[in-house]
Amino acid sequence: MKRFVLTIILLGAALAASAQSPRFKLGKWTEIQTAILQELNRSYVDSLPIDRIERRGIDAMLENLDPYTVYIPEEENENLQMMIHRTYGGIGAVIYKPDVQGNVIINEPYANSPAQKYGLVCGDEILAIDGQTVVGLTSQQCSEKMRGDPGTQVVFHVKKLRSGEEVDITVTRERIKINDIEFAGMLEDGVGYISQNGFSDGVGADFRQKVTELKKQGMKVLVLDLRGNGGGLMNEAAEIVSVLVPKGSLVVSAKGKDASANYALRTNKEPVDTKIPVIVLVDSSSASASEIVSGALQDMDRATIMGERTYGKGLVQSIRSLPYGGELKVTTAKYYTPSGRCVQAIDYAARREDGSVASIPDSLTHEFKTAHGRTVRDGGGITPDVELKFREYSRLTYSLVTYGIIEQYALEYVRKHEHIPAVEDFHFTDADYEDFIAFAEGKEFDYRSSAKTYFDRAKEELRRDGLDEAMKPQLDALEASLNMEKEAFLRLKKDEIIPFIEEEIVVRYYFQEAGVKIRIRYDDALREALAAERIKQY
Repeated sequence: MKRFVLTIILLGAALAASAQSPRFKLGKWTEIQTAILQELNRSYVDSLPIDRIERRGIDAMLENLDPYTVYIPEEENENLQMMIHRTYGGIGAVIYKPDVQGNVIINEPYANSPAQKYGLVCGDEILAIDGQTVVGLTSQQCSEKMRGDPGTQVVFHVKKLRSGEEVDITVTRERIKINDIEFAGMLEDGVGYISQNGFSDGVGADFRQKVTELKKQGMKVLVLDLRGNGGGLMNEAAEIVSVLVPKGSLVVSAKGKDASANYALRTNKEPVDTKIPVIVLVDSSSASASEIVSGALQDMDRATIMGERTYGKGLVQSIRSLPYGGELKVTTAKYYTPSGRCVQAIDYAARREDGSVASIPDSLTHEFKTAHGRTVRDGGGITPDVELKFREYSRLTYSLVTYGIIEQYALEYVRKHEHIPAVEDFHFTDADYEDFIAFAEGKEFDYRSSAKTYFDRAKEELRRDGLDEAMKPQLDALEASLNMEKEAFLRLKKDEIIPFIEEEIVVRYYFQEAGVKIRIRYDDALREALAAERIKQY
């Protein structure tokens, strides 16, 4: 009898344990959700918006994991392909539609694109697409009409910028590839410079070609600029590292819950150069594949990493097919640099009760060693070997960019100037800046300083606490000193605003590469990095 009772007790314990298993919980909640939907469909007083509530439910469920695990329905698959391959079918131009009731303006055609080949220039206005007026359409709706399968045609009714003539232009769409390498060229003193803004399909081969070409031009130092590069494909990161290190070198490894997510990537091609000094520039927006490249080269002591600590994204996503053409981009692993460190900065598994997350504190990070025995740490991005101080911008400059004031002015400038000098000779003059001030003064945007915005918030809090009247004399005096006329503020920040204006203007005459040349002109951090490299060499 005792044995029978014991057996029952043990069986009950086993069932209780089974009841708490992940598989049981999944089945339980799936059944509950299905039952709720069926009951709502049967009993809810109004028609049930099933598609909307299911999509919101899925998004809310995934939000509790990490920002990178997302559901992509079939109708949004093109966005996924754009992220992976950075390609789309279209005419190759950035458009601007200032008003739903207005026309579409060609803002910036890409170099060698169908838009350029068929004579569309910055400032041309599209009045109709395939016979349908653009008046009443949003910018997104117009963009969708302009896109399509490569080889198909789209007809634009266009008002030309220079002549004002209205003409029909038939453009054959092509496969548009947005290049990850936005500039590769020689700077002074044998310095080769490559600016890279992504890690989509094929960038590794492109990088290899650019490095080879720069070596033929006499490159003695390579600068790889990954500032602002949010990452992309892991295998492309490995391809880039393979250009600079011996064949067979470990670049990155991944470890996940499922064994199929575990793997290691090694370089499988012969390098182009394993000796040339390399500088990798990074900042707080350099993430994911950018951190794989910079971390691997740092661990191998193959490059000097300069700039700011990187973002800290050490998670790997995979694409899983779902019913009805959907996709699930799901985090399946964490990646580790050759020394064994994971750069993930935020622990999404350790959420607080309110659902918020926190960065991993430095006290919980661990030490690792590079190939030459230098100490590096995990748990918070890649810490540069040489820290650089990047230029800080005022709130006014950010507002001018965010509100599109500089972009709108560039269009106005193009309307008034048919030609400009070569990029190397183009400079925005004092008279030009006076013209910009007059333009900006007539536009609505938030031109308050950061100090004024903090003051306004503090004043509102004092009002809520009932203290504003008692402190009115002091508040009025402080507000008077913080207030600055729009014109005066624009004059004060002239030196930091002009580079943004010059960049916006030159890309409309000489395409994106010209904009990078302007950024190089004003890049004090790049010059500081090169100076630090020369000191190291001597």
